[in-house]
Amino acid sequence: MIAIRPLTAITEADLLRLIRGYTASAKYVVAKTEAGERVTFTLEWVTLARPYVKRWDPPDPELRERYLRMPAMGFSFGAYDGETLAGLALAEPQAWNRELWIWEFHVAVEHQRRGLGRRLMEAVAARAHAGGMRCLVVEVQNTNAPAIQFYRAAGFAIEAVDLSYYTNADLEPGGEVALFMKRRLE
Repeated sequence: MIAIRPLTAITEADLLRLIRGYTASAKYVVAKTEAGERVTFTLEWVTLARPYVKRWDPPDPELRERYLRMPAMGFSFGAYDGETLAGLALAEPQAWNRELWIWEFHVAVEHQRRGLGRRLMEAVAARAHAGGMRCLVVEVQNTNAPAIQFYRAAGFAIEAVDLSYYTNADLEPGGEVALFMKRRLE
């Protein structure tokens, strides 16, 4: 049985093993239209002719160090298959507005589609609520259909779009747009 428990520390090897990438068969096409005083953003879910494959580079040294410090904040969790980390949620509280940002949320491929991600997210939500947080926040690429579908099933909704979060050409063909999803806890 996989055990969900607070993450007290994480190794660089576990980060590199779990933060890999994704393959998607759909995505949101994001558009912005300005006409006079009206600005409209649209997100249209489309099926892709060919799967979109994204492989993440290892986090840069500064980000890696930040991730290695997050468990000490008391809001991160791990899913353990024996002593092996099979899933992780690295989270950072924002005291000023009582949001809990989940910076990394991953389940090893061989453990996916068994309810482990939901159990991991529920542990994070329970700890966030007990810690006085009002909502959970995740950032996800418009191309990461598996994550978007998971977050929606876990109670998150898209609440914001950032058209230049990654580059100044996020809306260009082949670009990725940042979606911010929230789950209210109150």
